[in-house]
Amino acid sequence: MTRSLGASLTPALVERFSQRDLPHRLGLALPFVTVDREGRPHPMLLSYLELRAYDAGTMGLVIGARSRSARNLVERETGTLLVIEPDAIIYVKLRAVDGPLPVAGAAELELGYFLCAIEEVLEDAAADWEGGMRITGALRYAPAPTLEEPWAHATLAALAEPRARA
Repeated sequence: MTRSLGASLTPALVERFSQRDLPHRLGLALPFVTVDREGRPHPMLLSYLELRAYDAGTMGLVIGARSRSARNLVERETGTLLVIEPDAIIYVKLRAVDGPLPVAGAAELELGYFLCAIEEVLEDAAADWEGGMRITGALRYAPAPTLEEPWAHATLAALAEPRARA
């Protein structure tokens, strides 16, 4: 059963997406869904390395600047981030404010930074009739980055502060 938590991240979610606990979150995958030209969902996977909450209402994303997801964000300005982990099932609806902005030190990777506003946060939990069913494992990937790779440095630097065109 899904319930709205409002138009901003809770303090716990700001902390979760703050990158302060990034080494422990590496290897976890987060589905991100945009809408394509035909109105169909377009999924991609992100990691906690590629996003950061600045406060309860603002988040930065670093993705491929020429990817379909980036094009969808530019054209329709919306996306939904999914957290599907044993301790939380959360859907964060985002509105792109600006992007893709260049990511310094990653020109050959063609990464782009998006500044996004939080529009709605939903929390999902098993209904009483579902008998306590729950998520038992998170989406994972391996090998997890070491944070020493040049692309990881560039991504972290791009997400260090919120930014938009003047």
